[in-house]
Amino acid sequence: MVLGESFGLEVLSWMATLFIFAVGLFLLFLIGVYISDVTQTKQAIRRNYPVIGHLRYYFEHVGTFFRQYFFTMDREEMPFNRAQRSWVYRAAKDIDNLVAFGSTHDLKPSGTVLFVNTAFPTLGKDAVECGPVIIGEGSAEKPFTAHSFFNISGMSYGAISKPAVQALSYGAKKTRAWMNTGEGGLSPFHLEGGADIVFQIGTAKYGVRDRNGNLSDEKLREIAAHETVRMFEIKMSQGAKPGKGGILPAIKVGEEIAKIRGIPVGVDSISPNRHLDIENNDDLIDMINHVRKITGKPVGFKAVMGDKTWLGEFLDAVNKRGKEYAPDFITIDSADGGTGAAPMSLIDNVGMPINESLPLAIDTIISAGLRDRIKVIASGKLINPAEVAWALCVGADFIASARGFMFSLGCIQALQCHKNTCPTGITTHNKKLQRGLVAEQKSIRVANYIKNICYEVGVLAHSCGVRNPRELSRRHARIVQSNGTSIMLADLYPDVSVKD
Repeated sequence: MVLGESFGLEVLSWMATLFIFAVGLFLLFLIGVYISDVTQTKQAIRRNYPVIGHLRYYFEHVGTFFRQYFFTMDREEMPFNRAQRSWVYRAAKDIDNLVAFGSTHDLKPSGTVLFVNTAFPTLGKDAVECGPVIIGEGSAEKPFTAHSFFNISGMSYGAISKPAVQALSYGAKKTRAWMNTGEGGLSPFHLEGGADIVFQIGTAKYGVRDRNGNLSDEKLREIAAHETVRMFEIKMSQGAKPGKGGILPAIKVGEEIAKIRGIPVGVDSISPNRHLDIENNDDLIDMINHVRKITGKPVGFKAVMGDKTWLGEFLDAVNKRGKEYAPDFITIDSADGGTGAAPMSLIDNVGMPINESLPLAIDTIISAGLRDRIKVIASGKLINPAEVAWALCVGADFIASARGFMFSLGCIQALQCHKNTCPTGITTHNKKLQRGLVAEQKSIRVANYIKNICYEVGVLAHSCGVRNPRELSRRHARIVQSNGTSIMLADLYPDVSVKD
């Protein structure tokens, strides 16, 4: 008994000694921080408020999360508010998106979209499924029959993680949607689910470049040999960085990503701000037709519009050569940011938003007499049914979303995409953080999101009296003006008949 008591007292003594030692080390640490703070001259907060001044950076970091969950109203947050995100989360989980007691959406601000309901909506028995649309018919050796009007926009492997790419691939396959590779090349994970793929050729030619960084016909043929690679998209610019190339921090450039892209390991992957071999409209036409000839598949380009005259000049150059030289599709992206890392000055201040550029682009294509040749894909913050339906009303053939699908995977808008610290495993290559993203489970949510978007766009279409979403036109939507009254899209753009 005495021996046991002695041992217990000895253990307590050691614990007390360790505790005193730890407290001493902590106090020494605080003294060191205090001395460092009061002697440094770079930061006034730390100099005036030593030690506790460091809490400012912690609160600044967690402030995003506190605002998101506790302080902002449903419609206040940017870039996507809680109501927008919540709709996607619920759609991805395939649970009811019904709400009670009226809308929290303010219908008065200028730019608000209102759909023109009819007195005699389409009954369920009269509704029809959206038929497929063929891209590249008459121009490409292997045209693409696209089944879904809502698809996955470009997100590179590297910018997003392996399980994220896998989940998107399997989810797209389940709903016959396509997924865009983004400019980071074709990874095995894109192919894994068997989904239709749009291969994006970025300014650095990742995945299809030779040793000198030039476009390689051999590698183009290798990519095109995959049956599920259906189209090629030349990326001129995108919403996250109009006027600047892609940015992948060195911390994300591991051996696998470096091999897929054809670049060094552990070095910042920064693309040129434009294709070095495309200096004018004729060069762009040459590139489109060269890639189409080598691959035998439809080819188009993606751009954020800025200059209102450029697209018209490009299409004039196409017509001088002949309709057969036209791109098979054009993807119009919005100027207000995207999934990738980019300078704030570009995200905030460069290019046209989609609500201005999409109608302009479609009208320009129609005026050039090329609407039957060129399909239009709308991209840029179109993540909820009303936004997708609006794009169809304006005249888009397809809608592609990136951030909507990030939300379907579980993104919480932590704004950590470029830091390799994404808490949901979507934009990180940290294996520990990736454990939270189980591709098999998340692929179901991806499929649910596509299914529910298409369903609710159909609900909007039926309320307007048409049989399916592809029959929506500019007479089915109104836009609130600055004076508080709304005007029909068909009146806002009176000279163009978008759809029969």
